[in-house]
Amino acid sequence: MIGYYILIGAIALVSWLVSSTLKRKFEKYSKVQLRNGMSGKEIAEKMLSDNGIYDVEVISTPGQLTDHYNPKNKTVNLSESVYNQRNAASAAVAAHECGHAVQHAKAYQWLEMRSALVPVVSVTSGMSQWLIIGGLVLGGAAGLGLGWYVAAAGVLLMGFATVFSFITLPVEYDASNRALAWLKNKNMLSPDEYVGSEDALKWAARTYLVAAIGALANLLYWALQVFGGRD
Repeated sequence: MIGYYILIGAIALVSWLVSSTLKRKFEKYSKVQLRNGMSGKEIAEKMLSDNGIYDVEVISTPGQLTDHYNPKNKTVNLSESVYNQRNAASAAVAAHECGHAVQHAKAYQWLEMRSALVPVVSVTSGMSQWLIIGGLVLGGAAGLGLGWYVAAAGVLLMGFATVFSFITLPVEYDASNRALAWLKNKNMLSPDEYVGSEDALKWAARTYLVAAIGALANLLYWALQVFGGRD
């Protein structure tokens, strides 16, 4: 148990460090104004057009770091600062979210797998740990009683969330690669602006990597608690 808390604490610390660094990077590159004067909205619309995508709308969404692509209604949702600003950070985010739209248009297999898991994970992620704890309380880990089956079901549901976290990795990295390739090939940014956008997306991707590692560590711990107690 102590080892588990140490591991989770270490992952939480790394997650905090990565998140803090990401915020600092975006603050830094938000001060690097684009020489072409294009806003995040304009960057997004041009990337979509250059990729032959005309059925996706670019819209503004409230909040910070709320940027996302919605495949259901085909919208690139940019936070207010990204939507209106004209800097290296907003260009990176806008192009990254359009990278997801390009994935959708090209039926990128990892995105399709991730989308298929969304309904399952949205239902199971909140209840998995409660099932495990409930099953262990019933004494299921000591034998093959009802409690053990409840706990095992919880581990299975937690496994879906963990798989989802790892499937998210290639989706996010690929979206960033598509964004950076387009920004570079179309000469949308000057060399120093491009370096800033590349660095910002690199740190954004690392947040997903840390989250996936944390999800795996949590799954392994609870799996050992449930299955390790069997004779």
